[in-house]
Amino acid sequence: MNNRLSVPLYASLLSMALLTACASGEPATESQQTSQGQGTGQGQTAEGGNKGSSGGEEETDEKSVIPYEASVLVDGLNVPWELVSVPDGRMFVTERPGTIRVIESGELASEPLIEFAAPFNEEGEGGLLGLAADPDFDDNGYLYAYHSYLESGGDIANRVLRLKVSDGKATVDKELLSDIPGGVNHNGGRIKIGPDKLLYITTGERYEPELAQNEDSLGGKILRIGLDGSIPEDNPWPNSPVYSMGHRNAQGLAWNPDNGYLYATEHGQRNFDEINRIEAGENYGWPEVEGDDDDNGTYQAPLAHSGDETWAPSGVAFIEEGPWAGSLLAANLRGEQLLKITLSEDGTQVTQVEPMFKNEWGRIRNVTAGEDGKLYVLTNNRDGRGSPRDGDDQLIVLTPKR
Repeated sequence: MNNRLSVPLYASLLSMALLTACASGEPATESQQTSQGQGTGQGQTAEGGNKGSSGGEEETDEKSVIPYEASVLVDGLNVPWELVSVPDGRMFVTERPGTIRVIESGELASEPLIEFAAPFNEEGEGGLLGLAADPDFDDNGYLYAYHSYLESGGDIANRVLRLKVSDGKATVDKELLSDIPGGVNHNGGRIKIGPDKLLYITTGERYEPELAQNEDSLGGKILRIGLDGSIPEDNPWPNSPVYSMGHRNAQGLAWNPDNGYLYATEHGQRNFDEINRIEAGENYGWPEVEGDDDDNGTYQAPLAHSGDETWAPSGVAFIEEGPWAGSLLAANLRGEQLLKITLSEDGTQVTQVEPMFKNEWGRIRNVTAGEDGKLYVLTNNRDGRGSPRDGDDQLIVLTPKR
């Protein structure tokens, strides 16, 4: 049963007016409206952009209401995918062609932390993707990396490695998980360490949609393993790393620390890009359903989706402090924007989706919330689908306005 509430007429009219302004390239003037769910996992359509205002006193310059100042911290990156910080102040950035770069005191080091060699493979959307730092990095120097590689028969697969950082260099310490289905496209690739100190991994279905509904395949899933590669005893399927299934190509993971909820972003086929709340053992429906369709409760519908628009969402962050505290912020590739996603108080609904920095930086791969209250944004205009600009790709920092 679909328990969504209807949107009031004035909100629908406002959303139509706002859509008119985005098409003309005008800055957003109001937040987008979404229909509001009942906390049952039912999806809500979130329109993909702002398209107009009626003029007069209601007109507002978007830049004047965004409570952050943007500046470029580092430029000249080569298709960066993930950014992590460690306690000594260093930042590590993965570049899809196979290097981890180091940023220290705001400067990009000339020498990489590590450069991956064969069987590493960079093809299409594959390559070096996700990265996570061990909670005890200061003591053990461990990083966790996700990358594509060529199997002995020439097929593309993905794997998760544990790296050991020492004396300014990283070496491969252990292979934690391999034989994750891979291909030219749809490799998933985001890895994050959850509040339970376990490693969560998004995987794609490499354009074989049936993999997402196959419990025995690691493709089209969110996986969960120990930091040593072990399978947690409380995983929903015995002796399996699979945590949730029915995903097409999820690329973002973020937790709300107040309630422990896990949220994920996912690419739709042409539209219907999704914001999901992930629960252990649940099935999110690909390729059987899209949008609000849950097949009478058989599948989990998204909290929000893009409808007929295309976001191509990638990294997502839960903002814990600063002007946007309590919101999710999702990077959009095709949408060329950040989405500010407002959640209900109990975290089970999306109540607003607002586009920020639309068309300002091109394709955006990832957004990270720093402990300093700043937000860090990675562009991806050199990924083969964008139009590179001077200085691309960039690490942009958003500093709260005083």
